[in-house]
Amino acid sequence: MSQSEPPHSDEASGRPAPIIGHLTAASGIIPADRWADEVDLEEYLDILRHLIREPAVVGAEDAFFRVVRRELEEVDIDLQSYKGVMVARGSAPESLILSSHVDRHGLVCTGPNEFQYAAFTATNQGELTGDSVSEQMIETIQDRFHGQRVQAHIPYIGTYLGQGTITNSFVCPHRRNLIFEVEGLDQLQPGTAVSFLDRLSINEGYISAQLDNVVSVAVMIYLFRRGFRGTALFTAEEEAGRSWRYALAWFQREQKTTRRLLVLDTSPYPTTEAADAQDVVLRRRDAGGAFCPLMTDELQARCRDLGISFSHKDAYVEMLNKDREKPLSLGRTELGRLIVATEGQITGTTLQIPTTGYHTAYETASLGSIVAMLRLLESYIQSPPEA
Repeated sequence: MSQSEPPHSDEASGRPAPIIGHLTAASGIIPADRWADEVDLEEYLDILRHLIREPAVVGAEDAFFRVVRRELEEVDIDLQSYKGVMVARGSAPESLILSSHVDRHGLVCTGPNEFQYAAFTATNQGELTGDSVSEQMIETIQDRFHGQRVQAHIPYIGTYLGQGTITNSFVCPHRRNLIFEVEGLDQLQPGTAVSFLDRLSINEGYISAQLDNVVSVAVMIYLFRRGFRGTALFTAEEEAGRSWRYALAWFQREQKTTRRLLVLDTSPYPTTEAADAQDVVLRRRDAGGAFCPLMTDELQARCRDLGISFSHKDAYVEMLNKDREKPLSLGRTELGRLIVATEGQITGTTLQIPTTGYHTAYETASLGSIVAMLRLLESYIQSPPEA
């Protein structure tokens, strides 16, 4: 099955299919009673289902930040907003620092009935170096959007402006970006954000939606509700290569360094079989350099204790490159940029959910992988690391 096909999705009715009594994960069938006492999956999915309906186009995340703030104001934590980053701190803020990106791919109106992929507009291309996974996939994903419903919003306040349908998309070699033809949004002014019309679909042990990056945001909100006492950074404009700057500005403002930064994300695979080969994905490095080996080893040890299968994405890419004339990039991540910019004073590692259908409105992940990530991160609540 190709990555462009949604392997497990129901019709886009907005109504999720019921979760059947088991989850399909890399380790096989997981009976409900094995995880029911450890993870409140329904609570997590309720959070995710709500967040997915809210627009968060890269460069126009302000309204989504307010939604996240409302979700977290119910918990006894300190919340502070800065340009490009919202910071939530519990009673043990140094124990673990989590980071997730709030932005999702979408369009921006750039002229009369002209729409471009928001992450790769001219104003953002100075941050892009050509070796990110998103940039390398632009030719691959250009045909995935035909018939996709979209909706427009006023950038800052998020007020709904109307819906339309993508009728064509192609890569413009002069502007080095995806150009979209949209029917039904002729009235929009330049600068207006246009998001994919998105709903969570659940079917046969898989979830589908535009999961990157909202699936990780939902994880961090869920963790605070479950008693997480560390720190969480919610950053903007990751898809445009800027989120690391906002995170760095906060660390500099606080005069902090850390070796315990854990960045949550999704990780693309070409087939369902490849994604299901592991519960979670770790990394030892990206295109910029090595991550913190102690932090990666710590995650591996917890995975083994919990019976969670894992792989390393850098090793997977290096294996694929042995048979490729044009090598795939290891990717340039927020964490890697922070490590390079601070010469290792800010470091850590990543934890990712394997998915297919990357950067589409039907990106798909197994519920088994979601449960595995939640169990792994909840272990930090139940058994905090030694100081």
